[in-house]
Amino acid sequence: MWTASRAPDLKTVLIASGLVLTLAMGVRHGFGFWLQPISQANGWTRETFSLAMALQNLMWGAFGPFAGMAADRFGTARVVIVGALLYAASLLWMALVTQPTLFVLGAGTLGGAALACTAFGVVSGIVGRVAPAEKRSWAFGISGAAGSFGQFVLMPIEQQLISATGWQNAFYLLAALLLLVMLPMAWYLREPVYADHGGHQQSIGEAIREAFAYKPFLLLVAGYFVCGFQVVFIGVHLPAYLQDKGMMDPNVAVIALALIGLFNIFGSYYAGKLGGRLPKRYLLSSIYITRTVVIALFLLAPLSSASVYVFSAAMGLLWLSTVPLTNGVVAGIFGVKYMSMLSGFVFFSHQVGSFLGVWLGGYLFTKEGSYNTVWMITIALGVFAAVVNLPINEKAIVRKQVTAA
Repeated sequence: MWTASRAPDLKTVLIASGLVLTLAMGVRHGFGFWLQPISQANGWTRETFSLAMALQNLMWGAFGPFAGMAADRFGTARVVIVGALLYAASLLWMALVTQPTLFVLGAGTLGGAALACTAFGVVSGIVGRVAPAEKRSWAFGISGAAGSFGQFVLMPIEQQLISATGWQNAFYLLAALLLLVMLPMAWYLREPVYADHGGHQQSIGEAIREAFAYKPFLLLVAGYFVCGFQVVFIGVHLPAYLQDKGMMDPNVAVIALALIGLFNIFGSYYAGKLGGRLPKRYLLSSIYITRTVVIALFLLAPLSSASVYVFSAAMGLLWLSTVPLTNGVVAGIFGVKYMSMLSGFVFFSHQVGSFLGVWLGGYLFTKEGSYNTVWMITIALGVFAAVVNLPINEKAIVRKQVTAA
């Protein structure tokens, strides 16, 4: 039986889930390095690869609530195993398929389902259930830092694999690495079936209706849309943007994305830590408005390797720092019984934003020959997110029906 007889300790969960997140997020953040070699090898415009990545992000969000339901019902371990197998399959698909429509559908669907089963939505549930309430925000910060560490470590590795072995062989090697690490780590994410999480018995349907009828949840969903739009547009299109601006040295883009990952380790950790002390809604609003200012300054300043590195470091501090705060708000309002599922719904909004960010980047570049319009949209959305997070009520929801003692 995969169900554990007792709850795993927090340290074990953080290490095992951290390794899963390191690979899941690290590999995914490096997909921008394949945009040009795959497009050139197959004779595609940038829009084809961008559409595949856009669909992948959308499917990640669409599958997220269902992966969360499965994790809440059957345990995180089983879902991570399925996710590891799907992730390897998606990389093999991207390496072998040359027909554009099939490439887009396979990379988008397989990759999206894989990420839904191995990334923050699923992992947040077991972290939230194992961590004591007073340490929960901090634990979410550790998980966010693990995803950032993967970006920092794997970015240079992925670029070197492409350069040394070719873009197809790089996919094969990463698929093997995912299976070798994720499958054993799933064993340590087994958990008992929780009969109750706080005294109130709810069905899945009741939990969903309660969340979507609660205005603070809807505001959180709206703000997270912007997070997805911003980070995925930048993550996928920054290397090509820099090359278009005359920076032909690919190492600048590699260092830039690695710096985002490095500084996001600290940003995610301290966001989680501060979330245990300060109102999370104010922290979220501050993150979004600061992102807006950083992006605007980057576009206004003369472009150089130094300005790229400063921009990357600043964005890194703000990159995934929204994740522990957003998960903390969900857990604080609704509890942890259906946390993976509810986080999945919030994350779906994030991924709708990701879809539009990465797709519009490719589409508008093809139409206009530049990324200027998408940058302006990114700035406007940052202001919007800063505003909608301010009125969120973080207090636990008061339920009319309570299970009798």
